[in-house]
Amino acid sequence: MIDMDRMDRLKRRADIASGKLLPELVLKNCKVINVFNGKIIEGNLAIDSGKIIGIGHYDAKNEIDLKGAYVAPGFIDAHMHMESTLVTPEQMSRIIVPRGTTTVVADPHEIANVLGLDGIEFMLESTEKTNLNGFFMLPSCVPAVDFESSGARLDAEKLSTFFNHPKVLGLGELMNYPGVIDGNIDMLEKMNMAKSKIIDGHGPELTGKALNAYMINGVRTEHECSTVEEMQERIGLGMYIAIREGSAARNLETLIKGVNEYNKHMCMFCTDDKNPEDILNEGHIDFNVRKAISLGMSPITAIQMATINPARCYNLRDIGAIAPGYDADLIIFNDIEQLDIFKVLKKGICVAENKIPLFETKKSDTSKVTRTVNLDEVTSKNFKLKLKSDIVNVIRIIPNSIITESVTRRVYIDDEGNFKSSKYLDVVKIAVIERHNNTKNIGIGLVENFHLQNGAIATTISHDSHNIIVIGDSDEDMAIAVNKLREMQGGIVIASKKEVKASLALPIAGLMSEKTMEEVCEDLRKLRYEAQNTLNIPPSLEPFMTLSFMALPVIPELKITDKGYFDVKSFTFKNIEVEDLT
Repeated sequence: MIDMDRMDRLKRRADIASGKLLPELVLKNCKVINVFNGKIIEGNLAIDSGKIIGIGHYDAKNEIDLKGAYVAPGFIDAHMHMESTLVTPEQMSRIIVPRGTTTVVADPHEIANVLGLDGIEFMLESTEKTNLNGFFMLPSCVPAVDFESSGARLDAEKLSTFFNHPKVLGLGELMNYPGVIDGNIDMLEKMNMAKSKIIDGHGPELTGKALNAYMINGVRTEHECSTVEEMQERIGLGMYIAIREGSAARNLETLIKGVNEYNKHMCMFCTDDKNPEDILNEGHIDFNVRKAISLGMSPITAIQMATINPARCYNLRDIGAIAPGYDADLIIFNDIEQLDIFKVLKKGICVAENKIPLFETKKSDTSKVTRTVNLDEVTSKNFKLKLKSDIVNVIRIIPNSIITESVTRRVYIDDEGNFKSSKYLDVVKIAVIERHNNTKNIGIGLVENFHLQNGAIATTISHDSHNIIVIGDSDEDMAIAVNKLREMQGGIVIASKKEVKASLALPIAGLMSEKTMEEVCEDLRKLRYEAQNTLNIPPSLEPFMTLSFMALPVIPELKITDKGYFDVKSFTFKNIEVEDLT
């Protein structure tokens, strides 16, 4: 049966485009950035029913004279985890839409690791309440690996519940890359389910035949490149590269050197994990674009990487460009290099001016996604670390990276053989405590280059299973911080000299707050002040996000889970004592 209403809409669009009817809105005297051919077109831009009608000599009853301002498509974040903003999707949209991000491709594996399908459903429903195009990749690795304890397990059958959802684009980052390469049945079933859609990659440092085996069954994107060589190899094999500029991982300055005229169409921008302070202070994808331009990239190329490239990658046919039939998701600015966005349109409606949202946020029901910290009270005794030798394996943090090194160090031990912190050695204790099912699992290790003294930091944000992770030079302060998390039902806590110095409650899955991003940032500022002034952590280290990645057992080289040290390169557990001293 023919849908006559749709036929009427299609005819109306054609009549408006040909000049027989007037459109609802015309943006006059603007410089339109054409992301298809890289040109800037001066003229009037006609919009009707949320769609771009055309560029030319159009008139309308409602006209806005832009007086020579630039108009570009709204920006797209090619890969991100909303949970890392520490606020709900509604509150996140209040901040990033006025900064020009009108579309995100999100992987909700953070909340899924805590709550399974209920977590995914919460993110889908919450995003529908926003002025944001929220698309999702279904989490492929819940848990990321079988060497940690998560709050849920999602196989292909469970994921199929959402696979045909209109906002689901495909399968999220395949972090269990050894499982993919070795033909793990669980991974194969998920990839087979996604064979008609997009599959995101996560294969740091893979090369040669291992990379071929990883890609052979449909992996088409990568956001974990940290070198130009990695990036070039993957582009040569047909992968889209999402150049990441987050908070803990900042790869743009390095990877931008590998973008050229021949491969720029395969490059995109993403934030992956960006904390709310950095979003408010720097921006979102607009920051990636500005930084790329400041490093010498053509403004047009940078805008293409933030718009049409991710749209093509993810088969988003109606967004990412300014052309007839595309959604009128637009950003308007005066300076093409400074990218001073002063107006944002969503489907032709002005939704933000001068970084101020012109829309109200709607609150979601959080009843199914709270009360997720299930843990007995801990004491300082839980953090004793008995050593057979003073020669041990230590996690070494690399600045501005989530990649770590495995190093060997000689440490101090007391008369009973327990590890003892010393102000003369930058090695402190780190522990991961299972918090979903109260298994009482505690993995304890040592970390270098965090520079912490005089206390402890604990958080329920620990990628990707989001158990409690705590770091400190005092067992008493570590226990106090963990017990405060238990009381708050998730968040971030700093303790020093046997008292809580600052905290941020994150009751939604232990990952997010219902407060505004500005309110969350005020709590984070207090935490950061204590981190720097009480715990002596240098401002150059992002303490909370860096700590959260120490538990991610799919990023080389050495990490820690609730079951102990995990060697990511060999994909096996590792003893804390050095086994071969010869």
